[in-house]
Amino acid sequence: MIKSHHSSRVRAITRKRFLKLAAAAGGALAAERLFGTFAPAFAQSGPTYDPAVAAKPVQTRPIPSSGEQLPIIGMGTAVVYEIETSDAKFPALVEAVRAFLQGGGKLIDTSPTYGRAEQNLGEIFKRTGLRDKAFLATKISIIGEPAGIEQNAASMKDLGTNRLELLQVHNIKDTAVHLKTIRRLKDEGKVKYVGITTSSERSYPEYEQIMKAEKIDFIQIDYALDNRKAEERILPLAKDRGMAVLTALPFGRGRLFGKARGKPLPEWAAAELDCTSWAQFFLKFLLSNPAVNGVIPGTDKPEYAVDNLYAGRGRIPDAKQRERMLADWEKLG
Repeated sequence: MIKSHHSSRVRAITRKRFLKLAAAAGGALAAERLFGTFAPAFAQSGPTYDPAVAAKPVQTRPIPSSGEQLPIIGMGTAVVYEIETSDAKFPALVEAVRAFLQGGGKLIDTSPTYGRAEQNLGEIFKRTGLRDKAFLATKISIIGEPAGIEQNAASMKDLGTNRLELLQVHNIKDTAVHLKTIRRLKDEGKVKYVGITTSSERSYPEYEQIMKAEKIDFIQIDYALDNRKAEERILPLAKDRGMAVLTALPFGRGRLFGKARGKPLPEWAAAELDCTSWAQFFLKFLLSNPAVNGVIPGTDKPEYAVDNLYAGRGRIPDAKQRERMLADWEKLG
């Protein structure tokens, strides 16, 4: 279970329990602003969000290749969106996407390799009518040009769309071949941006070479508070090359919550960074790197969507605060 922690509690609690237990003056107002049409459903949970912060829009950063502004908090769909629509958890996925898109988020990242995730998103868009609010990103992850073309056609069908905001070569598999396909689709107006991804340090040398040789709008890289290898070469290169950066696995596959279990959130983070949960702490650290355009945490519950988006409404750490966050993290042992 993904864990989160509020600064006023000593024991670790789940993110869901945190949002239900936390209460403070102004909490109802904050809930109304954050949850929008979901306020009645969450009114009794009384999240302790600062109304002044809750009233702010989610911050955006420009995509270097176009200048288009994109909210800094995205949503990932690996693993948690791979269930059947008949699963009892599926309604929560619908509401998570609704809360995310109506709460100021845009970028939803998925892949044909994520089980039923694309099909489920397509169904969710049908039920919510919110496809036009989404910056939809998916991938080609297969060998061979014909297979890649076929896979992408299936993705668009499953997603119920005839256009993609971002199409990425997944884990730089057959990159040259698929970049050709993606650029053709871009010329045809079916794809807006071109990208590549990796989540394996072993592929970083090849990844760098592709970044140096190709004109690419987005890169996606694994990056977390306890996984900062990308800071050495990948992130500086992306900034130099004018490439937007999306960070995959921002919670380190749950490792960060495991280490923070039972530990209080640093009080100064709440006072100086508008930080009310460990999840926000982890996301804000990544966003404090100026090369990063957006984080894409897996988000399968509406309360998680709201909590993540709150990280993008409040203050982002400066360089000195970033170092303090890292020092506090290291003290946890």
